[in-house]
Amino acid sequence: MLFPKKTKFRKAFKGRVKGNATSGYTVSFGSFGLKSLEPARITSRQIESARRAITRYIKRSGRVWIRIFPDIPVSKKPAEVRMGSGKGSPEYWIARVHPGRIMFEIDGVSEEVANAAFALASAKLPVNTKCVKRVV
Repeated sequence: MLFPKKTKFRKAFKGRVKGNATSGYTVSFGSFGLKSLEPARITSRQIESARRAITRYIKRSGRVWIRIFPDIPVSKKPAEVRMGSGKGSPEYWIARVHPGRIMFEIDGVSEEVANAAFALASAKLPVNTKCVKRVV
């Protein structure tokens, strides 16, 4: 699973995912991209699960790019712990995804295969998505 090697701070504020994507909203590397249509926090497990679904469907022909990276730690307190006594320890990593962000890209496969692979990946993600083509 993805997570940063090193961060400046161990714990982060929750923050909000508001507004549209200001970067990463065009297909840059491949021919087809999976675009997010709503804001969400996507975990590293969800990213890995979607990546596996895509690579298994295309049977390792073509190339896959992951355009999002989970660099924000989410802390959590253990079950049945009393209020107070500070913030919990970091449990997992998330990526904040804004509407319009390209999350995955594929190249070297047909449009039908790309659409089907992205449909499988979309089922693993907590956002509505659509498959977009590279504008030449």
